[in-house]
Amino acid sequence: MKNTFGNSLSVTLFGESHGEAVGAVIDGLAPGIEIDEEFIASQLDLRRPAGKISTARHEGDKVRILSGVFNSKATGTPLALIIENENTKSADYEKTRYLARPSHADYTAQVKYRGYQDYRGGGHFSGRITAPLVAAGAVAVDMLRKKGVYIATHIKNLHGVCDRDFDYLKNDIDYLNSIPYAVLDENAKEKMIAETEKAAAQGDSVGGTLETAVIGLEAGLGEPWFDSIESQLAHILFSVPAVKGVEFGAGFGFANMTGSEANDPFYVENSKVKTYTNNNGGINGGITNGMPVIFRCAVKPTPSIFKEQKTIDMNTMENAVLSLKGRHDPAVIHRARVVIDSVTALCIADMLTARHGADWFGGE
Repeated sequence: MKNTFGNSLSVTLFGESHGEAVGAVIDGLAPGIEIDEEFIASQLDLRRPAGKISTARHEGDKVRILSGVFNSKATGTPLALIIENENTKSADYEKTRYLARPSHADYTAQVKYRGYQDYRGGGHFSGRITAPLVAAGAVAVDMLRKKGVYIATHIKNLHGVCDRDFDYLKNDIDYLNSIPYAVLDENAKEKMIAETEKAAAQGDSVGGTLETAVIGLEAGLGEPWFDSIESQLAHILFSVPAVKGVEFGAGFGFANMTGSEANDPFYVENSKVKTYTNNNGGINGGITNGMPVIFRCAVKPTPSIFKEQKTIDMNTMENAVLSLKGRHDPAVIHRARVVIDSVTALCIADMLTARHGADWFGGE
């Protein structure tokens, strides 16, 4: 299994949902970078479940840094962090261990790992693994902020309920990063929550679309072919559980445009090159052009639902019926927003490290 992402700045994930702990190792950090443990904790708070719209599994998510930090500064050696699992109920999964949950990784894991995988709570495939990913991502988010690069994600759509578009980007980004439920329109928020609670009451789940903006990125980041900024971001975005689609700028909307509608005309303002529109999402030829990078991720409904479903028994290889028990999210999209921010930051920090060297981020 490939558990490492990044070339110059890399992150490696480990752990299982019901194991002793989950964690991450960041390698390639410049010595002297400040490691703000309070900020890491605040980012993890944005991932935390809340109320009827989330799972009843509540974890403390206390991060313990094992190496790579001394006196709150990165030493330049691998930074290892762990988060202990404290609230597991493994017995919920024992009765259904051989029943493949539809749209989960149970069957594919069984095939790939020949039955040796930890099936409890989804094991290494669980969304629980996004906790250390957010913790590692918080380090990258903080690094980028200090270089004037800001990232934020909002719920653009939840099961047909839409938020407003990004407007004044810096203000919107600051606002989204200050609230637990990432929606720009308060009325849309109330409707989204009601839609999620409705699905939960029916034993079902809902999905939606997350939209992300990155501002402050220099022009010239990325490569023209296999390491384009789109391909690198798509690589890590599709690694996030439940993400099933990614589009940049106008994305699939380009299919209904003419060239004159789709193109982004250039102009110069105060010796800086800009475009009048941003249909290409701040990227031309796989390389940033200095405009905001905009992309959207389609997040599927949580596959763990409480409705009866047809499946198979992987032990007997017979058809079966599944009725799930346990604690599951009726929607993950509101918790996934900070995961998207985190992986975006890790990808961009890796690309900037490759372009400028680790010491570009270095401390005093």
